[in-house]
Parts: sequence; structure tokens; C-alpha cells
Amino acid sequence: MIPPLGRPVRPLRAARPRLVDVGLTVLVQLAVTMPFVLPREPGLPPVTWASYAVTTLGVVPLVWRRRRPVLVLAAILLIGGVYRVAMDGPGQPLPYAGLMAFYTVALQCPGRVRAAVAAGSVAVVAASAGLRTGTARELSFTLFCAGAAYALGRLQYTRQAYTAAVEDRAAQLERANRIEAEQAVARERARIAREMHDILSHAVSLMIVQAEAGPVAVRRAPERAEAAFEAISETGREAMAQLRTMLGLLRETDGPAPREPQPGVAALPALLDRVRRGGPEIVFEETGEAGGLPAAVDTAVYRIVQEALTNVVKHARAERVQVRLHHGAREVAVTVTDDGRGPAVGGAGGGHGLIGIRERAAAHGGAAVCGPGPDGAGFSVRAVLVTSPLEVGS
Repeated sequence: MIPPLGRPVRPLRAARPRLVDVGLTVLVQLAVTMPFVLPREPGLPPVTWASYAVTTLGVVPLVWRRRRPVLVLAAILLIGGVYRVAMDGPGQPLPYAGLMAFYTVALQCPGRVRAAVAAGSVAVVAASAGLRTGTARELSFTLFCAGAAYALGRLQYTRQAYTAAVEDRAAQLERANRIEAEQAVARERARIAREMHDILSHAVSLMIVQAEAGPVAVRRAPERAEAAFEAISETGREAMAQLRTMLGLLRETDGPAPREPQPGVAALPALLDRVRRGGPEIVFEETGEAGGLPAAVDTAVYRIVQEALTNVVKHARAERVQVRLHHGAREVAVTVTDDGRGPAVGGAGGGHGLIGIRERAAAHGGAAVCGPGPDGAGFSVRAVLVTSPLEVGS
């Protein structure tokens, strides 16, 4: 027998196939009973309980048609042959039980078994027709009925196979959609974590540097102390504004989220000014044709510079930082180089900040390289982001 094809089409068959077989057996029994209860033509021998019992015996095996289809068909054909040879009962318009058994063989058995059964059935049908009338009409009609039952069985097999394939495809799509949704959630969580890290790490680092320099400035240069406190206040307000924008995107029940755009290249001068107030000297250079960047790339460039400057403030103890921004035809390159202590403190591959820089560059089709600065002094971060993907054939 062929292996199960999957979930059957109808729930009743999936839950109670034996009840379905019993019901079909009862229907066939009712059909073969009709010639025994209807009035017979004059001159024909009366029906007997023995002939009816043999007829019933030829129907009962249908209960096991799913489990042993070939044996059931053989038993039905054998009992039918005994009935025609030894009994003088009423004939049947159609061999209902045999056709149902042949249908089941065509539905459930593999090809070699079906071929052997078909050959044997043709021989049995030919012998039966020869014993009864010996006419080509009866032979062709019986073969046609058997062929129709076989064709219906194969059509049902194809239908079940198609249904199983469709259900399996639907299950695969459901699993794929669930996996994709989980991956999307994971990517969104990573993006939010990266944004939160960049905002908070930058703001807190600047505030710590300014706060540590404040007491010294109060004693030596009060005017610088005032500037330091103003820088702390401005940095805190900027961080709060960016956090409010980000958190507002996560809330669905507190009204519409803020619509302020994320900072981009245009906001770099303000960022550099905040870092200069209590930190190193910063030189900014922008080259190339500065066209309008895509919004996502624009924000990514800002965050990369922000994170690189945060690392400078936290680890480098640098006196001078150079920020270069070059606009190419299909990409934008940003380089942040300092003259501080180099990678010995932060390490070229450590920390979430440098990982976030690499992830931002990769998300826009580019790459980031972090390591020692020119001549091995200081530290350098270089990231390239694609602004216009290369067209096929160009």
C-alpha cells in the first residue's frame, strides 16, 4: 500500500475511516438487496436465503478494503464466482462490491500491484462473461465499468496528493512567515539596541567629561565652567529629544509618535561643537559633490561619526580629531582619526560601539574598518556606505 498522503480532505475521514467503510458497505448491501425484495418476473426461480447470504458474504469484506485492498478484491471475486456457479439467485445490474474493491486497489496500491491486479481482473471478467452469455457486449460493458472504477481511484489518488502538497506548501509558508517575523523582531531589537547605545553612550560620555572638568574649571577659569555646565545641559536635552522620538515609535496606545526626523549629515556641525566644548580639537572636512543622501544613509553617517567621537572621548584621550566625509558617485565614505592612545585601550574589535559601526555600514551595502591610525599612531574608523546600488549591465 502507498504511504499516507497527508491529511484527508474531509474531517470525517480523518477522524473515523472505519465508520466511512462501514457506511459504504451498508450502502452496497442495500443496493445488492434490491433484486431480492423487488417482484420477479414470472417463470424465474424464487429467491432463497442461501443466495442472499452468499451475496451478503460478498459485500462484508469491504469493511477491510483500506487495510487489505488486494485480498478484499480477491475474496469478493471468489465469492461472486461461487454465487454464479452454485446459486440460482437474482443477478445484479452492476458488480457493486467488486467495483468498490477495484477502486480501492487503484487508489492505495503501488504500480506493480495495480498492474498485476488489473491483468488478473481482466482474465476473471473474461471468464465470467464467457460463462454467462459469451457475448462481446457483456464483456465490453464489464471491462468499461472496471476501467471507470480504476480511473476514479487514480483520480482520487491525484486529488489527495495535490491536496497534501497544497497543505504541506501552506505549512511551509506558515513556518517561513513565522521565522521571517521572528527574524524581523530580532533585527528590530538589534536596531533599537544600537540606537539606544549610540544615543546614551554619546550623551553620558560627554556629560561625564564635562562634569569632571567642571570643578577644575570653577577654580581656574569660571567662564569655562559655565560653558561646561551649558554643554551638559544641551547634551542631556538632545539625548532626551532623540530618546523621546525613538520611544514614541514603540508606543501604540499613547497617541501618534513624534515625527521629528532622525539627525543626519546636516546635524554634524552641532555634534562636533558639543564634543569640542570639553574635549579635543576637531577638524571637519567634507569633499565630493554633496548631493541629497537617502534618509537611512544620512542617519547612519551621523550615528557612525557620533559613535566614533564617543570612543574618542571615553578611551583615546586625544588632543586632535579629524573627521572626513567624502561623497562619491555611488557611495559616501566617513573617516574619523584621532591622535590618542590608539587601540590598546578600546581594542580594534571590542565593544558594542565598533560592532554597531560595522553593522550600520553592512546594512547599507558597505563595510567598516577600525584600527590604528596613520603610522600606527592613534585610532581610525573608516566606513563606506552605498548610496546608489549599481544597476545590472552598467
